[in-house]
Amino acid sequence: MRRFSDIVGQEQLREHLENAVRMNKVSHAYIINGERNAGKEFIARTFAMALQCEDRQGVEPCQECHSCKQAQSGNHPDIIFITHEKPGTIGVDDIRRQINGDVAIKPYSGPKKIYIVNEGEKMTVQAQNALLKTLEEPPEYAVILILTDNVNTLLPTILSRCVVLNMKPVRDAQIKEYLMENMGIPDYKADICVAFARGNVGKARLLANSEEFDKVKDEAITLLKYIGEMELHEIVAAIKKINEYKFDVNDYMDILSIWYRDVLLFKATHDVNHLIFREEIQHIRKVADKSTYEGIERIIDALEKSKQRLNANVNFELTMELLLLTIKEN
Repeated sequence: MRRFSDIVGQEQLREHLENAVRMNKVSHAYIINGERNAGKEFIARTFAMALQCEDRQGVEPCQECHSCKQAQSGNHPDIIFITHEKPGTIGVDDIRRQINGDVAIKPYSGPKKIYIVNEGEKMTVQAQNALLKTLEEPPEYAVILILTDNVNTLLPTILSRCVVLNMKPVRDAQIKEYLMENMGIPDYKADICVAFARGNVGKARLLANSEEFDKVKDEAITLLKYIGEMELHEIVAAIKKINEYKFDVNDYMDILSIWYRDVLLFKATHDVNHLIFREEIQHIRKVADKSTYEGIERIIDALEKSKQRLNANVNFELTMELLLLTIKEN
């Protein structure tokens, strides 16, 4: 089901779209700007579904009419997702063929013809200039939704012709409540997902459903528990294993950072309640007792430097080896 009420923590944005539907004052173009996996596509699909609904009760799509069922299955003829031939780029031909060359044809069944441009930041300057022609003189029934994680890549002329809706980080408590109530995620696991999501509901949802995330997290914590006793060749083998995961390396680094944040917090307060990895309290206590404040700070600094190196494409294995040796020494 797709409902406005399922959009978590974006009250202003949701209210704007609900009012557009309620008052039938729909702009011809919107930009939804927010982090990757934040839920932009869910919002766009819900809005499109509401605009095409044949039997809407209030502002919510009814979920039952022929139009809603087509929208749910991704087969609505008047909700068009822009695809692109080349990976990483939405080119001028993609826009000309799928929007400019199509927009003059009236809707097949719905009151609107809605175009959803996902990853709008991938549009080339030529593609954006081509889109501008349609944005300047759109047919009354056309609605263009541009979804992007970087609004600064769009031309000022595009921005000036669209309603820009910015997604905001969602409060941790709201994300935790959503994970526990809507997805049945247990308390401690919800805390871990929230810590990694940093205000991004979509990311929290992905992590909660990811078996690989659980596996990587468990292996990272096992490494941290026993790194003091490990030989260099064992550390090198562990690094090779990390590199095999199809996983964002920043998320792996965050696991290490959150572990040492817990160690530092416990050393300072001896309070278990605010730890993210509180089910690992025995090991956290052991590390906190053995480590000095200076040693923990050195590790946290090394983690930040390693993240910067990896984002600058410095060799992964060399960066991780230096980091893990710093952890072992401290």
